[in-house]
Order: sequence, then C-alpha cells, then structure tokens
Amino acid sequence: MKKTILSGMRPTGNLHLGNLYGALSNWIELQKEDYNRFYFVADWHALTTGFKDSKEIPDNSIEMVADWLSFGLDEKKSTLFVQSLVKEHAELFLLLSMATPVGWLERVPSYKDQIAQLGKDKTSNYGFLGYPVLMAVDIIIYKAHLVPVGIDQVAHLEFTREIVRHFNSNVGKDIFIEPQPLLTQSAKILGLDGRKMSKSYGNAIYLSDTKEETEKKLKVMFTDPRRKRRTDPGVAEECGIFMLHKIFTEKNKQDEIKHACSKAEIGCVECKKILSKNLNDALEPIRQKRQELINKKDDIRDILSEGSKKASKYAKNTLEEVRDAIFSSKRIV
Repeated sequence: MKKTILSGMRPTGNLHLGNLYGALSNWIELQKEDYNRFYFVADWHALTTGFKDSKEIPDNSIEMVADWLSFGLDEKKSTLFVQSLVKEHAELFLLLSMATPVGWLERVPSYKDQIAQLGKDKTSNYGFLGYPVLMAVDIIIYKAHLVPVGIDQVAHLEFTREIVRHFNSNVGKDIFIEPQPLLTQSAKILGLDGRKMSKSYGNAIYLSDTKEETEKKLKVMFTDPRRKRRTDPGVAEECGIFMLHKIFTEKNKQDEIKHACSKAEIGCVECKKILSKNLNDALEPIRQKRQELINKKDDIRDILSEGSKKASKYAKNTLEEVRDAIFSSKRIV
C-alpha cells in the first residue's frame, strides 16, 4: 500500500526564491518516489490572519499555483486542490473542535509569537486560535502518513499527533493515522536586507519579477558586513549573495568566488554581476512557462477543480468513518 504525503501553502502572494528552493523544491523531488501526493491551496488558513484582504485570495491562489506548475510540480503526479472546495474539511474541523482542549491551542509554540509579530488586530479571532485544529484536519482527513516539514515545524505536527491520539482514544477506534514528519533540507536563502527572505519583510526576489527587477534588487542586496571596503576580506558562507551562488552557480566557480572573497580578490559588485547572470539564466525558462500559464488561467482553474473533486472523494470516506465512530453508527432520523 502506497504511503500518502500531504502539504499546503497559504495564498498570500507570489512565491519568492525562499519558497521555491525550500518547500516547493522538496515537493518536486518527492515526485520521484512512489507516494500518493496531495498539495493544496490553504485559502481558509489565509483568512485566519488576512480576512480583511480576502478579495485578493482567489487571484493570489492562481498566481501561486502558476508558480508551482512553472517550477516543475506535475498535476499528473500529484493531486492539487483548494482547501475551501473540499467542504469535508469544515465539518471535520467542527467535530474535532468539540474534542480539543482550549489549553492545548494556547500552548501552540507559534501562537504568542504570531500575536507579537502580527498584532492583535489580525489575530484576535477564533479562527486564528483554532487554526492548529484545521491544520490537523488537512492532514488526517487524507490519512497522510508523512508531512514534509523543516525541523522548526516538527512541534506543529506533534500537535496533530496529539489530536489523533486524543480522538482515537475517545471513540475507541483507530480512525486516524498518526502522521510522521518527513524532515526536509531547505537551501538557506537570505533576503535583500540580510534577514530571512519573506513577503512580510518586503525583502524578497519573486519568480514573477522580471530580469530587470531581479538585477535591480541584487544590486542593493546586503553582503558580508565585514566587507565595508573593497580591500576587506570576507566570509562567503555568511553572505546572502553567496548563498544564492550555491544554487545558481557551478561548483567550481563557487569555489573560486569563495576563495577570492576571503582574499579580497573580488568585490561585491563583480560578485553580484556574476550571480545576476546565472540566476536570470536559470529563471528565464521558468518565467516563460509561468507567463504561458498566466495567459491561460482557466487551465489552472480546471486543474484545481479536478484535483478538488478527487480530494473530496478521499475526504468523504474518512468523514463517514468519523461520524459513525462519534454517533456509534446510529441515525437520528
């Protein structure tokens, strides 16, 4: 029996290099393995902190899936769907909400952190408090065995495992599978300002950026702070530009740049020019495919519609088991 993998992304805007060479590259790599794969547009999750911007979610969803497909995710090898088109998620979320202690939600590691980062205006709603339950539903309704995560996300998955154990114990049946983390390595990519590349920081290079926009962003990108002058030696491994060289530049040239940087034999301007050419050369065919997809948005909608129908069939089967377990297979009417 093939194992099932599930993961999703919130449609909060176009994907940047950190997304592409982090989570998405792992999704594509997993296409080589014999799994049932479900990847979804987490539009309900986007509402938990962005309800006021809800009108942007449909367009953002299409743009995001265009990024997925242009980068190499294959709809023939994976089921791509939209969370809100599979209504069974909502019913199971309601049912599990009845059985999940509020104290568990308040102890979720990111709960207080996100309140501090985003402010109470965006986080003082029930949906935000309850989003870990919805996240658990997304996984267990497909009886996913594995969830691709980075080491920093393992605690979130453990919450899902707790819900599974709690529910199975309460109904006296093993309805759900305890999902396991599929630890993935992601390329470390810094943003233009030296912090982690992020949409919220406004420091990202997007797949939707043009060649000229990318070149302009690279020119102002922070480098090794040790190199205040051209003659100062640097440490390439701590420079955001070199982190991108490790993805877009051939290994032998990387070694040359690393050595030259440590001896102050190459300046940051020259280093950025080399990266700019290599990065744009690598992204150009992806950008072209992306533009073709954007010109045919109805094709993307068809892919998501068909994928959502397929996902719904799996979800309905699980939900029937849950109803029977809760109500002992008895009907009220």
